[in-house]
Amino acid sequence: MRVSIHELDPNECNRENPPFEVLISIIIAFGLLISYLPQHYRIISTKSSDGLSPWFLLLGTLSSTCSFFNIFILQFHMIKCCSIVTGVQCFENTLGITQLAIQFSMFALILTLFMLYFPPQRKILSYLRHIHFNSPPTGWSKEWRDSIGIAIFVTVHFILTVIISICLLKFGGSAEDYPPTKYWADALGVASMLFASVQYFPQIIRTWRRKSVGALSIPMMLMQTPGSFLFVYSLAIRPGTRWTTWFVFLVTGCLQGTLLVMCICWHFRAKRLGYGPFYVGETDSDGKPLAPHEQTRLLGDGHSTTSSRYDNTVHDVENS
Repeated sequence: MRVSIHELDPNECNRENPPFEVLISIIIAFGLLISYLPQHYRIISTKSSDGLSPWFLLLGTLSSTCSFFNIFILQFHMIKCCSIVTGVQCFENTLGITQLAIQFSMFALILTLFMLYFPPQRKILSYLRHIHFNSPPTGWSKEWRDSIGIAIFVTVHFILTVIISICLLKFGGSAEDYPPTKYWADALGVASMLFASVQYFPQIIRTWRRKSVGALSIPMMLMQTPGSFLFVYSLAIRPGTRWTTWFVFLVTGCLQGTLLVMCICWHFRAKRLGYGPFYVGETDSDGKPLAPHEQTRLLGDGHSTTSSRYDNTVHDVENS
């Protein structure tokens, strides 16, 4: 059964929020918002999302979606309280929801920019003369097909999560009064932790193989990595919390720190060798070499053109 406004507990709705906790929550919310902006700016300014792993974005978006709806359901009564409390009290009571809403929105925007600025030369199949002869290939590459599939999957997952959550809250009740709603919220929380715990592995592997920073933003990670450890500390000192509450965030912070150190190393290595941040020293998802054209080193931008990609591949085939 649904919880009506008349069943709300005024004492709970008007609970006193310690000023220090409110301040910390506001700082974390603004910190989340600001920390993602360098990543957005880097993709837009370079007009390329090359170097980002679509699987990293998949896991991150799924994790942030699940965590947002988890807290949205568990604290839905606080949203209902907004009808009987002041605007300031409502703002303070829903700061936790606001934080995760910001995280979800900012990470989902990275995925959107990734698709919009996906490198055109990586959308098509690699050129192999003994297969394509003198006609350039027109089919989509595996990486681009995977990215499209990931974008569709994330969209469907979001829509289904919204529908299920709204139906449970509207026709069943809150997590406190309707067990299926609580089970759904718990399932979202567990899924979020599982996705977050392995989120950075695809990106770490991708960056290691590329030997370059690509579209990753070092300033974003410089802000988020220390922030994750502060977040772990803030959870650990709260009464009633166990290591299971904060351990996944500790693992995530360590993995992001690993990625940060790797990116810093590749950044200075590229500067020392005269390469740009988009220099690629790997093979693509189709197993074809992506070594940049000789002009890449001279220009220092690290972007390899479609024609240079064909030239390098043909050269390797002829020498094989």
